[in-house]
Amino acid sequence: MKTLPISAAGFGDTTARIRVYIASRPPMTEYADVVTMQPLHRGEIELINCACGNGWRKVFNVYAKLLFALDTKQFAFTQRAGSWQQYREQYLLQAGSNTALVFSTPDLQPAKEAVHIIAGRTYAKALLEQGLAAQLSWLNNEFAVDKHNRVLVCPYFDYRQLNNEKLAFLAQLISDI
Repeated sequence: MKTLPISAAGFGDTTARIRVYIASRPPMTEYADVVTMQPLHRGEIELINCACGNGWRKVFNVYAKLLFALDTKQFAFTQRAGSWQQYREQYLLQAGSNTALVFSTPDLQPAKEAVHIIAGRTYAKALLEQGLAAQLSWLNNEFAVDKHNRVLVCPYFDYRQLNNEKLAFLAQLISDI
């Protein structure tokens, strides 16, 4: 089954299998009015990092590290680059990357092949209050899963909140659904 395009605001590949949902967007004028999926171009992540600081650098780094922690039999991210750093700079959130960073509510219906990752428990609870049709089962205080809709909740994409051990746990959850 083919993954259908994302009809949401964000960065990345419109048919991404790995979709990360985040509560905010980079505070830059050029991204304030993004209402569709916009693929980034090489060097654009570095521009965002320079303009927006360490918080956004952590988001992009954790995203790339997660991709490199995934089962290589299920996901081919490691075949495109020799390291997560190279993948981040050369492919992450670009057209054809199979990755997306979404700033709007998850659309769970058309994406049966996609994995929806909500970054942050507080954001996930806010989405549920806004009517997100997910049935989350909390595995612990930080992680939740809805296998039917292929939704995962994890800590925010920051080294302190989503350390290497938790990143490996998230990678396993992705493989399991």
